Amino acid sequence: MKSTREQIDPLDLASPALRRSRRIAAALKRVPLATPEEPVVIDHVAEAGHPLYVAAAIAAWREAGELDSAVWVLCSQVKTQEVMQTELGVWGRQALFLPEYEWAGFEETLPDPESAAERLAVLKELHEITREKGEAIVVLTAESLCESAPPPGSLTRHAESLKPGDKLDLDSFAARLEAAGYESEAQVYQRGQFALRGGIIDVFSWQALHPTRIELFDNEIESMREFDIDLQTSIGKVTSCEILFSEANLEQSGRIADYLGEKDLVIAVDCESEYAHVRIVTERADLIEGPEDHDGACYDNPLGEFGAGDFILQEARREEFFRQIADWKKKKWTVVMAFHSDGEKERFTELIFEKAWKDGFLKPVIGSLSRGFTIPDARLAVLSDAEIFGRYQNQRGHRRYRLARELQSSKQVASLREYNYGDLVVHIDYGIGKFKGIRTRETSDGGQEVLEIEYDESARLFVPLDQAHLVSRYIGTGKGAPKLSRLGDKRWSRLRKDAENSIMDYAGRLLSIQAERQSHRGFAHPPDNKWQWEFEHAFIYKETPDQLRAIGDAKVDMESPKPMDRLICGDVGFGKTEVAIRAAFKAVMSGKQVAVLAPTTVLAEQHYRNFRERMSDFPVKIEILSRYRSAAEQRVTLTNLLSGTADIVVGTHRVISKDVQFKNLGLVVVDEEQRFGVQHKERFKEMWRFVDVLTLSATPIPRTLYLSMMGVREMSVIDTPPPNRRPVATTVCPYDERIIRSAIEKELARQGQVFFLHNRVKSIEGMKRRIEDLVPGARVEVGHGQMESDQLEDVMSRFIRHEFDVLVCTTIIESGVDIPNANTIMIDRADRFGLADLYQIRGRVGRADRRAYAYLLLPPDMLTVGDARKRINAIKQYSSLGAGFKIAMRDLEIRGAGNLLGTQQSGHIAAIGFDLYCQLLKQSVSKLKGEPAADRVEISMHIDFLRTNEAAWLKNPDDGLPAFIPAAYMPEARLRITAYRELAEAAQVEDLDSLRENWTDRFGHLPPPTVHLLAATEIRIRAARKGCSLLEIQEGKLKLTKNGKYLQINGKFPRLIGDNEEEWLESALDWVLDL
Repeated sequence: MKSTREQIDPLDLASPALRRSRRIAAALKRVPLATPEEPVVIDHVAEAGHPLYVAAAIAAWREAGELDSAVWVLCSQVKTQEVMQTELGVWGRQALFLPEYEWAGFEETLPDPESAAERLAVLKELHEITREKGEAIVVLTAESLCESAPPPGSLTRHAESLKPGDKLDLDSFAARLEAAGYESEAQVYQRGQFALRGGIIDVFSWQALHPTRIELFDNEIESMREFDIDLQTSIGKVTSCEILFSEANLEQSGRIADYLGEKDLVIAVDCESEYAHVRIVTERADLIEGPEDHDGACYDNPLGEFGAGDFILQEARREEFFRQIADWKKKKWTVVMAFHSDGEKERFTELIFEKAWKDGFLKPVIGSLSRGFTIPDARLAVLSDAEIFGRYQNQRGHRRYRLARELQSSKQVASLREYNYGDLVVHIDYGIGKFKGIRTRETSDGGQEVLEIEYDESARLFVPLDQAHLVSRYIGTGKGAPKLSRLGDKRWSRLRKDAENSIMDYAGRLLSIQAERQSHRGFAHPPDNKWQWEFEHAFIYKETPDQLRAIGDAKVDMESPKPMDRLICGDVGFGKTEVAIRAAFKAVMSGKQVAVLAPTTVLAEQHYRNFRERMSDFPVKIEILSRYRSAAEQRVTLTNLLSGTADIVVGTHRVISKDVQFKNLGLVVVDEEQRFGVQHKERFKEMWRFVDVLTLSATPIPRTLYLSMMGVREMSVIDTPPPNRRPVATTVCPYDERIIRSAIEKELARQGQVFFLHNRVKSIEGMKRRIEDLVPGARVEVGHGQMESDQLEDVMSRFIRHEFDVLVCTTIIESGVDIPNANTIMIDRADRFGLADLYQIRGRVGRADRRAYAYLLLPPDMLTVGDARKRINAIKQYSSLGAGFKIAMRDLEIRGAGNLLGTQQSGHIAAIGFDLYCQLLKQSVSKLKGEPAADRVEISMHIDFLRTNEAAWLKNPDDGLPAFIPAAYMPEARLRITAYRELAEAAQVEDLDSLRENWTDRFGHLPPPTVHLLAATEIRIRAARKGCSLLEIQEGKLKLTKNGKYLQINGKFPRLIGDNEEEWLESALDWVLDL
């Protein structure tokens, strides 16, 4: 079935109606003749109607034959710019979004690299479209025209296009990149870097959204792929790429206005501009003389906004809507109604207006309009489902240039920075030591690369690279550093033994809790019904794969007769609430009641709002129990719960009080369980032993722990951000009151709010007064951890309701609360925070649809002392999401793991390190469940003709078969450490296949020694899977041990077939496969 968008051009529905108004028709006719001296002015246009008027003006301009020019739409501020760009798309006009230039006035600031790249890409595309005489529409703020920019054409002039088949000399290409300001790295992780590995070069151009991997055959480009900066794996092939040979932010000698062409059309919306040909104004325009003329005026929707659920639950409001529609029909109006999705349209049709579309009077379009409007003179009404169903009033911008996605979880810790000189590491057999680097150590076979680890009393241990998997970075749960182990004493083995015993007890306890729950019979919910389908299809955002998986997991649990006990983990804003909302809706469809528990009143209010908005077009009654409700209101809620007329109740621990009785409770959703007290948790267990329980946690859980606990605790992890979530523009700057004033004024100008983080309670009141002096119009309040909890909650509630503008606070401010209107955060003395803390603090903004800003204020001397290039590199760690962040993020996750596992287990993590803890936990779970430990391949292997030491083999290349990762293939020793670790951890043949694919993608075709190493590893894995404990190849004979006995044929060891070592390896694999 074709979508509505394909069948109908929405502007074609509205245009004939617009021309019914003589005033609008005359204005549109004059558009092609307009000049900045004599602009066309259309006034009395409600804000909601601006995008339609702009789209109509563009159409009139194009119809007059102006096809080879650009259209510039100027807005008064960023918020209206974002709405304009999104809603022009609804009227069939796709536009480019030009981000503003960040902090042009302050020399020491380091602008956000994402914004700079996006801006350059838009300017370059705009220049090229106009040069090729194509059609382009760009939406920007009026102030942007005066901002500095590279001169037109300079980006194209400094850019070089590469495509497969081109000749490329790698050495001279690398030299040109360095001359243009690019830095050579072992692995690319931010713009302005390149990495050379054999016949592959990775480069992240200044203006690019993704880095490119260029693979050569001899000196010809064989293929080009964009790759993911976090995983370092390819995303997809590209037919060409452009490298910008000029540092992005240096050449700003032009202005944006220089890009205006002579024939271009400039439309100013609610703002002044000397360049404007067309002006669209909300109030009366100053330029129009004579009496005020309201012909052609556009007004807000006369139906007003409906509260969430009003349309379904309040007959009177519904009748009012029907009367208005009937009146419009009688007067022969055109009524266009915009729906976010087909699911929303179907729901509206079924519930409200079965015959709505039959006579063609109501005209549906699929698109995201935040508000409706009417133009009485044109007999045109445009309605939005968002207003009628009372939700989604925040418009989410869909920018043409999606910013590169930000993996906020560290699914894979960046391998390059796994451990640095001086880091603490854990050797599985020898304990905790200090990493002293990688060195070449002379042995009788020649030089061998080893990891050097220092232990207590300066003892040294040298670990060959191919045994690097036995060493992992030490991460504990506390901040204190542990004591180094002593080589040769028994303390390490005792610590490890204690931990193993305790972990075994812990795993046993978890399994017995799980077994007890599973032995009870609960309620099996029926499969999804039609309403569930419609409810889910009315969700206006695209679900992430993780989210869909979590929703599927919860439904499977609910449809099973065993009571559900599932934990959903994921960062704030990653969509956990939607999982809970869908589970709750499913329970209500089964005739059950739902209780939603939150640790604080503020969070409870937020959930209540979200649940009501999301279910507003279904007859679901939702109540709230919190201290903000009067005693009388609470009594009504209690009565409704007991009688069954209330379907869902949201509240704090008040919900578990003795006087709260349910008629038919079927599901409990607990948000942030770790923040409830012990007594509350005991009460949970007692009350809900046979009820489905869904727990949500915003503490990021390390993936290794998640994998270790699989099969013990039902868990779903959501670790991909929503696809349209915009990264926060992070600016690093000195503490400068001009910047503080400018940032706050800029946020207040778009009706937003500001967090100012000042982490010293002693001087926080003084900082509040300073901000009041700097920005006299701003309403400023304070929040910190030494306030009473109720008082702090009241401050947060008032901030959410926008009763003040700037919250000066310490880090105590709740991270789970969503404040979509607060989109600027200023962090005073950012140098005093760890990277992980900065990451989490910064995550409090950027949850809405509009651009969010973080300013990291550092002491001025940090930005002005020392060599410029070194200084900027030191500061970049604060502004980029480079590999350093991944490690810091992991440290943060480990703290979260401590919360999840409890105090005693945290002690063991501190003693033996997190990675080893996870391995032992996984083994304990497997042992208790009677399963084979799939993650460890326990087999000894010795093949007499394999040479695993590169240095020894190079001395005598005719002796034996090389099986190692050559230094020429992976030049950086750390990358080889990671590769050997991945190889040692491979437990299935499929793991080897993905390694083979990954290495080929990142480093090029596998050299023979690496092919042999993978083949030998495959033999080891397959033999272990067949139950062998020892595999030896000696003088052409294969010796396998199983259950303590050699495997022989007629009393003899099998002899390998072949004329050389490679064929013997293949023959050994064939024998193992035939076992």
